[in-house]
Amino acid sequence: MATNPSNDAQQLRSVFRETVGHHWVLFLSEGIALLILGTLAIIVPVLASLAATFLLGWILLLSGIVGLIATIRARHAPGLRWSLISALVGIVAGALLLGWPLQGTFSLTVVLIAFLILEGIVSILYALEHRRGLSGRWHWMLASGILDLALGGIILAGLPGSAVWALGIIIGINMIFGSWAFIGTSSAERAHGP
Repeated sequence: MATNPSNDAQQLRSVFRETVGHHWVLFLSEGIALLILGTLAIIVPVLASLAATFLLGWILLLSGIVGLIATIRARHAPGLRWSLISALVGIVAGALLLGWPLQGTFSLTVVLIAFLILEGIVSILYALEHRRGLSGRWHWMLASGILDLALGGIILAGLPGSAVWALGIIIGINMIFGSWAFIGTSSAERAHGP
């Protein structure tokens, strides 16, 4: 028996609204926490950049160790060599980020610059494609692409000094935008009532 997609979407919206309506305080609390953390990251971007580097270092190190243990335990499984290499790469990358966090922050910043420049180019090309198709949303995509290119250029021009603050600022901005989403959702559902 086929289901109606519009009924499924309506039911999903209803369940979401009910869940948010019952737990609006949790959504608001998470939004406020993200707002505070994002603001702190912007105020102290060097600390936020180093924290991000340490966090990624620990994630890579621990995932590599877990992968190594799993590989040794399943040593008769196919692909042993590749699994072992993957685990060792994780361990080495994690250890390097933890052992030399400033260099790790620099490396992560270079990756961020490459991402922003490539994302900017792709966004601009995407916007121009939409413009040819007379899509109404191409202006926002074009602006986003130009902003990505500008951010990538600013951070690149400021290297090596920008490496210590760029990650922290971008993480802070991301957290603040995320906080607005949670606070806005919570407020809207609170206004509707249960």
